[in-house]
Amino acid sequence: MANKPQVTDTDDNEAFLHQCLYFTTNRLSRVISRMADDAFATTGLAPAYGYLLRLVVAKPGIPQKELSEKLYITPSTLTRFIDKLENKRLVERQVKGKTVLVFPTEKAIELEPSIRAASKELLRTYKAILGDEIATILTQSLESASEKLEI
Repeated sequence: MANKPQVTDTDDNEAFLHQCLYFTTNRLSRVISRMADDAFATTGLAPAYGYLLRLVVAKPGIPQKELSEKLYITPSTLTRFIDKLENKRLVERQVKGKTVLVFPTEKAIELEPSIRAASKELLRTYKAILGDEIATILTQSLESASEKLEI
């Protein structure tokens, strides 16, 4: 009985990786996370903390629940983020009934222009690589896909 030839073409065996939304979005996430970490290094904050602070500075007294929804993170994750920012003296929490409100400190307000500059640097970096049009289309496509998949 003749042996069946084994498929040895690596491209065929690995093609599924390049057609898999899970794999490609995780790959993109790792690359963009490195870029964001580099851009935010000057602030002394991880990008997620920077974006959280931007929201708090823009809307002092923002409810913690609203922050969780805007950042698409669980309430428990947000609590840990806010704990860390409180330890750095960047935010303060106030409890009003069952609602937890988050306020920026003066230190956060002073840091906000640096956070905004880091955000702009990240945008500039990936637009320089991808081009304005592709960066915009990719962002819009990912936003649309996320909304559809979050059922």
